[in-house]
Amino acid sequence: MCHYTFTMTFFFLYHMKIEDCFYIGYITKTKGLKGEVQIFFEYDTPSDLPLQVLFVDIDGKLVPYFVSSYKLQNNQTGLFFFDDLDTIEKAEKIIRKKAYLPNTQKPERSPGEFMLTDMKGFVLHAEPHGELGEIIDIRAYPQQYIATFLYKNKEVLLPLNDDFIQKIDLKNQLLHVYLPDGLLELYLEE
Repeated sequence: MCHYTFTMTFFFLYHMKIEDCFYIGYITKTKGLKGEVQIFFEYDTPSDLPLQVLFVDIDGKLVPYFVSSYKLQNNQTGLFFFDDLDTIEKAEKIIRKKAYLPNTQKPERSPGEFMLTDMKGFVLHAEPHGELGEIIDIRAYPQQYIATFLYKNKEVLLPLNDDFIQKIDLKNQLLHVYLPDGLLELYLEE
């Protein structure tokens, strides 16, 4: 690689901004003594991602970490070794940090492909309560997805699974749900 190309690549990697990237997950813990870390992926299909360089948010700056090896697990996690993290002490510095990839590396979706995370911004509706509010966030957890919405100025969490989803109206961006008895009251208690 010529010096100019190397210099430009280096400049690009060290001046990446969060708005130029998409969030893929966060580093949960270390594993072993040689710097291996576990990443929990909030991106639906981590196997579709190019995982050669991950950008880790450290104090508001994206720092590139070059992947030396990794193994994806079945539970939305993966075990990673990075080039410069060869001890548990070095790896501990990036625990609970968010990981990103450049927008240019985001896999293209097929036309019409719909994911639960696409429901951010949908309005929740449940009988007999009526309109509950707009989904402000959707998080992926190993067991299920959780939608967050504001109801009477309180943040409420709702599992997005077959037990609670009754109907998805894509055209009107409405999500009709069943609410378990007492769920809203639980969040409204002071």
